[in-house]
Amino acid sequence: MPASLFELFKIGVGPSSSHTMGPMTAACRFVEALARRDEMARVARVEVRLHGSLALTGRGHATDTAAIAGLHGLSPEAADPDASAALIARTRADGVLMLGGGHPIAFDEARDIRWHGDEILPFHPNAIRFAAFDAAGQELFACYYYSIGGGFVVDEDQARANARPAEGPAEPYPYASAAELLGYAERDGLTIAQVALANEDARRPRAETEAGIARILAAMDACIERGLAAGGTLPGGLGVQRRAARLREELHARMERNLADPLAALDLVNLWSIAVNEENAAGGKVVTAPTNGAAGVIPAVLRFIERVHGLGPQARADFLLTAAAIGALYKRNASISAAEVGCQGEVGVACSMAAAGLAAVLGGSNAQIENAAEIGMEHNLGLTCDPVGGLVQIPCIERNAIGAVKAIGAARLALGGDGTHHVTLDQVIETMRRTGHDMAAQYKETSLGGLAVCVPAC
Repeated sequence: MPASLFELFKIGVGPSSSHTMGPMTAACRFVEALARRDEMARVARVEVRLHGSLALTGRGHATDTAAIAGLHGLSPEAADPDASAALIARTRADGVLMLGGGHPIAFDEARDIRWHGDEILPFHPNAIRFAAFDAAGQELFACYYYSIGGGFVVDEDQARANARPAEGPAEPYPYASAAELLGYAERDGLTIAQVALANEDARRPRAETEAGIARILAAMDACIERGLAAGGTLPGGLGVQRRAARLREELHARMERNLADPLAALDLVNLWSIAVNEENAAGGKVVTAPTNGAAGVIPAVLRFIERVHGLGPQARADFLLTAAAIGALYKRNASISAAEVGCQGEVGVACSMAAAGLAAVLGGSNAQIENAAEIGMEHNLGLTCDPVGGLVQIPCIERNAIGAVKAIGAARLALGGDGTHHVTLDQVIETMRRTGHDMAAQYKETSLGGLAVCVPAC
């Protein structure tokens, strides 16, 4: 069954879907498991073990604070970034954690959060183990969770069974490849967006889907606006200055002086992408698209179709539905986790999704949409994830801007043809999967190679 639009686009907090939202979600699930087992009242201490990539870049990605927030019972969508920061500060100062929001336990961060960067578990590089102990030190319950990208989390039972979380009702179009997606659409005379919407209709009433899409779009717009308004220095110690507000002022001044600048629209796309990813780097509210590290690509291209092409809410909804149909293919057949396949699985996938969505709303045929998606990924193959200082700042913020502009170019190239092309989307997804498998581990969200070592954190 293809992933739902609302699995790929989720409202949460920065800076990382796999390293922040995933661990927070895992912690919430662990607390829920304790409650189901009727063990909560007996818990005196909880230990968190971070493995592999979660440990290597965990502090820069706020994995420790995310785990603490989740143990308090805060979910990524419900958490208010400012309130969460205050709660975590109080927990550290007092040495008391309110498990599930209501059961006080002793908390010593140096003792209770363990970092095992040299231990990469077989199922996935992003592994986290929670264990609960009683007052005598007896282990009551423990479970491994794996943050597999885009905020998706599976527990150890699901990992052993190689199974996704429980799925809903059967969908009318259970495509597992781009070829099947195109085949269903051609058979029934539908666009890719209509195929995706029909599958969403099998999960919930149409009105709920439409309301959910409106919430996602509103959250993306709000994130751009917050990013455009904020100034100062991003957290983490690199001293990276937020520049979206200054760029906006400079761009508007240039546009007033030279209204004929043919590249002003691309400057705006760069600006909107940077605004989102600065907000993400600051730990603000963002939408996975399909991950936090790639959160700026799709909102920027969505605003491009609204502000430059004058397209309205229905076009924006069709864009998201088309993008989700493409993103589901990467989620199923490759990965959207940088710790697994590098940044080609994040910004590369976002670029592919955005290219498909743009081609769709500009009148492209299904074949042209598939071609746009293929172009968007083909020219991101091999893209590494090497964040300086383990922070989602360098090169991540600018990389989203480049990805958004590349998506526009990919869509325009595809629309200039008739949809015929040599490399299919299925072939490029398989190539991306193999490339990620072959990529050296130090280039997959570990901060052990690439820019992370050639540009020392300061």
